[in-house]
Amino acid sequence: MGQNHVKRLAMLAMMIALDVVLSPLFRVEGMAPMSSVINVIAAVVMGPLYATVMAVACAILRMTLLGIPPLALTGAVFGALLAGIGYRLGRQNWWAAIGEIIGTGLIGSLLSYPVMVWFTGSNQSLYWFVYTPRFLGASIVGSLIALFVLYELERNGFTKRLQKIF
Repeated sequence: MGQNHVKRLAMLAMMIALDVVLSPLFRVEGMAPMSSVINVIAAVVMGPLYATVMAVACAILRMTLLGIPPLALTGAVFGALLAGIGYRLGRQNWWAAIGEIIGTGLIGSLLSYPVMVWFTGSNQSLYWFVYTPRFLGASIVGSLIALFVLYELERNGFTKRLQKIF
């Protein structure tokens, strides 16, 4: 196993740990802005594949350990994937933030409706946009925080060093 492979796995594990620990600490019911923070940072540093793997692992851990419904999965995965793709296409941090907002705030929130209808077995008092305000708010707040953190990481040259591993 190559040295970069071990470094990638170690970084992936650290990002998963950060997300799993920070998301419930800085959470408002129905909103997990720290998940968006970590998604955007992971997308910029690790790329779309690792960011998506991280989001899936974090969602499964949060659902299993913290009893969070499948919203953890629908909310995080599309944001991480689109943040990574956005950064790859635009090579600017704000492209990753836009990808996170579209992926989590719009796509993830809309796909959460059928998942929760299936999960709860009832669609009473649920409608397609029921999760959109909270998901959109959390992804915007989280993306803005991530942009600030990435600015600081880039100022120290830390982002470039991490990107070389991936």
